[in-house]
Amino acid sequence: MAKKALITGITGQDGSYLAELLLEKGYEVYGIMRRNSTFTTGRIEHIFDKVTLHYGDLADSSSLHHVVSAVQPDEVYNLAAQSHVKVSFDVPEYTADVTGTGTLRLMEAIRTCAPNAKFYQASSSEMFGKVLEVPQTEKTPFYPRSPYGAAKVYSYWITKNYRESYDMFACNGILFNHESPRRGETFVTRKITRAVAAIKAGKQDKLLLGNLDAKRDWGFAGDYVEAMWLMLQVDKPDDYVIATNETHSVKEFCQIAFEHVGLDWEKYVEVSEKYFRPAEVDLLIGNPAHAKKQLNWEPKVSFEELVKMMVDADVKLLA
Repeated sequence: MAKKALITGITGQDGSYLAELLLEKGYEVYGIMRRNSTFTTGRIEHIFDKVTLHYGDLADSSSLHHVVSAVQPDEVYNLAAQSHVKVSFDVPEYTADVTGTGTLRLMEAIRTCAPNAKFYQASSSEMFGKVLEVPQTEKTPFYPRSPYGAAKVYSYWITKNYRESYDMFACNGILFNHESPRRGETFVTRKITRAVAAIKAGKQDKLLLGNLDAKRDWGFAGDYVEAMWLMLQVDKPDDYVIATNETHSVKEFCQIAFEHVGLDWEKYVEVSEKYFRPAEVDLLIGNPAHAKKQLNWEPKVSFEELVKMMVDADVKLLA
């Protein structure tokens, strides 16, 4: 019997890579997507006929109970969220409801309808926020600096709580920034690579960015979804930091991206107050030693390879 996996957020960057990986491993893949007036399935277009989609929403517990009950999954991956940090300041209550309480609703559906399913919660490096130690590990205290970060902290603890209270197989993957050509267009990395392609093609003059000195630990989403899967294959559930243990600034990202197409970034990039956050997270760098030891996981794609891959994809897309 093929294993069944249920993915919330299947139409997102991580959901699409995870669905591909699980299909390769012979899973039956089911996804939950929100009803939208426009099609949002672009990232899974190439595997559309291989996955089964259900309408549902993390804000609506009845839909979650219905889907979990119907699918009876072996594994559930919760990747859905209001996932934009800057936007979470504009819609804080919605972010808390979907990114925070949504996890509780999903776990409650699993507990009552498919109690033996293994659960993966997409936790985030934004939980560390104003970091209290460098690099960050599974033991580093949280200090979130946005409604998004705070909602993810709630999800992290409720996942741990259900694991300990109900003996559920539930894991938190504390993933640091991970990017790809499928990254949403409002995220800074994709904003840069799209602008590079447009400027190179003569269709754009300037790129406006916020804090160029913000430092992040950036990896490739395709590598990171493998870690999610590995977490649910071990004997005992645990929480893991998934990162590269390297940090790079937004400025460095710009430099490599523009240089890759033979341009000088300083001629095109301008800083705009508009893109600064009310509370900034200056430095994120994760130590994935625990994941390496327990899961035998490490990132394969380097920072420079990632930037160039994204630029190439956006150049091709524009052409």
